[in-house]
Amino acid sequence: MASFRDPGFQDRIKLAAEAKQKALEKLRSKPPVDEAVMAQRRAAQAARDAAEAEKRAAKIAARQAEIERIAAEKAAIIAANAPKPPPKMPT
Repeated sequence: MASFRDPGFQDRIKLAAEAKQKALEKLRSKPPVDEAVMAQRRAAQAARDAAEAEKRAAKIAARQAEIERIAAEKAAIIAANAPKPPPKMPT
């Protein structure tokens, strides 16, 4: 005797087929997507992507400017602290 918690193989196949059929019917019941709406969504996504790329580029440029500023400061400090050559002896 099969219990509720232990369905047989045929029962599981039948339930899977029913679930698949319900999912297909649900998918088919949705209205088709309008091309104008899809074009509008694509344009909006492209605008978001462009804005994000611009933001990333600005952030990279700011990092590069900071690196260059630090390098210039280091060079100035090294130049200021460089040992001076000894004075030349008159001959």
